[in-house]
Amino acid sequence: MNAPGLRHWWVRLGQLAGLAVVGLLGLFDLRFGNFDGMSSPAVLLTLARMGLAVATVVVWLPLYRQGSRRLPLAALVVGGVSLIVTLLLAAAHAHGSYLVGGSWGLAESAGLLAVVFVVVRRGAPRTAAVAALVAGLAVAGLPLRAGTENTYVIFALIQALGAAGAAGAGLYLRTMAAGRERAVALVRAEQRAEFARDLHDFIAHHVTGIVVQAQGARFVAEQDPQRVITALEQIERAGAETMSSMRRMVGILRNPEAAPDAPLAPLAGVADLAPLLEGFNGVARVPARLHVDGSLDGLPIEVSTSAYRVVMEGLTNARQHASDARAVDVFVRRTPQWLLVRVADDGSSSRTAPGRGHGFGLIGLTERIRALGGTITAGPGVAGGWVLDATLPLDRAVAR
Repeated sequence: MNAPGLRHWWVRLGQLAGLAVVGLLGLFDLRFGNFDGMSSPAVLLTLARMGLAVATVVVWLPLYRQGSRRLPLAALVVGGVSLIVTLLLAAAHAHGSYLVGGSWGLAESAGLLAVVFVVVRRGAPRTAAVAALVAGLAVAGLPLRAGTENTYVIFALIQALGAAGAAGAGLYLRTMAAGRERAVALVRAEQRAEFARDLHDFIAHHVTGIVVQAQGARFVAEQDPQRVITALEQIERAGAETMSSMRRMVGILRNPEAAPDAPLAPLAGVADLAPLLEGFNGVARVPARLHVDGSLDGLPIEVSTSAYRVVMEGLTNARQHASDARAVDVFVRRTPQWLLVRVADDGSSSRTAPGRGHGFGLIGLTERIRALGGTITAGPGVAGGWVLDATLPLDRAVAR
């Protein structure tokens, strides 16, 4: 069962328990009400008490959406009527007429406590406070229907504390829910920003390959027409893949709810490095070689996907800026605490280090690596060329 379904089940279970409590207390009220005779006022009072108990159930039983405007209005009506009944009985007491003895309406008390809880939890903010205050006063005043002796005053204080507790519980759950909503909104915003960075990397990778293939096809058109056909087929496949990636990611950026099952992070990891290099070698004039030291099984997904992103960025930059390179070497080494990734070429073109200039790919990659507690550097190699180095901690990442 999914989380929303589970929460719905627990809410319904709580409502059934609340109904059982109100029903049992209603039977108690009927059995031990101890009315003074069965005069018409007493009969009317009995009907009013039972009606108010049922009315509270009608108010708190439905499943309201958060911020409901109808809920506080209903709570105001029920709480207000209950207060009016209490005031009328208090006035009767002042004239020496005691219509209620024993139970003052325990079912109504329980129902009003539930109303206070629900209205604070789900009601519209502007009116929920007023409705909760009125319902709370109604709960606190109910024992005074039976008299103003010390016993009833103590019960009134106890029920006032109960109303305050119900309001506090509702406010706590409302605050927790609001915190979860803010956290979800923040995660979604971060994910959309992550997709924007992914969009840059994927499209730069594929579009650069298309440009390289088109340039190569132009040079070999006269010497080997068959190679032109092969290049066009590769361009077609790369273009279709690019359009698919763009369509999926831009759709998620526009409306994340439209694709709830879409991946929240790139699924490609270190296991996909060999196909990545094969694709690179199929479109670039610079051969790429993969060197792996250590087992790459069981890596945390954050480390695996980030290592893939480092290699993709290095290959994309080599293709764009190192047209005179003779080779690109990709080194992946695993130690007990670290995964080390290096992408090095022997080209002579100057490039921009991460965090400077307008290289959003490297800037975004730097943010990702630093978020994992790793480091990333890019700059000229000791023997020439360009080197992109990343170190990813294995002990800080969370395996999934």
